[in-house]
Amino acid sequence: MGKVEIVSAPPAKATSLLGAGDVAPDFSLPATPDQRISLRELRGRPVILAFYPADWSPVCSDQMGLYNEILPEFSRQNAELLGISVDGVWCHLAFSGQRKLHFPLLADFEPKGAVARAYGVYRDGDGVTERALFVIDGGGVIRWSYVSPIGVNPGADGILAALDDLSREKEMAR
Repeated sequence: MGKVEIVSAPPAKATSLLGAGDVAPDFSLPATPDQRISLRELRGRPVILAFYPADWSPVCSDQMGLYNEILPEFSRQNAELLGISVDGVWCHLAFSGQRKLHFPLLADFEPKGAVARAYGVYRDGDGVTERALFVIDGGGVIRWSYVSPIGVNPGADGILAALDDLSREKEMAR
């Protein structure tokens, strides 16, 4: 399965939540047993990182199911959605297949939570990630972040608003 590769050093404040204006730490994580996805590969377009505690839990299932339903809206914004948890790649594949998800789930498995730590959203006492969202612009800068209470589905309104802001800024720059 290979190890997680943090490509750029996390910012000095990596123990706290990264927010708007912070450079998004680059990473490379497994999406399948033989395929990795790195943040740098997606430069030039917005990226949504949806950190979630665990496959199969009721709230995570609802959250990922909602994002799957509105995936066409993310695509209209030219945004790539990546789900990230500390579960292993085989667990992700089973969960994704059962839920019929059409976006990658990345395994922040070994070393456990390394990417979540770089973004300031690893829960040391629980061994899982926070339920956290990040919208990253095409240049690799975080434009919006949010941490939801672990038992609450954060929905998609914040993501959609952040993507709309990016679109407006792009239009104004033309």
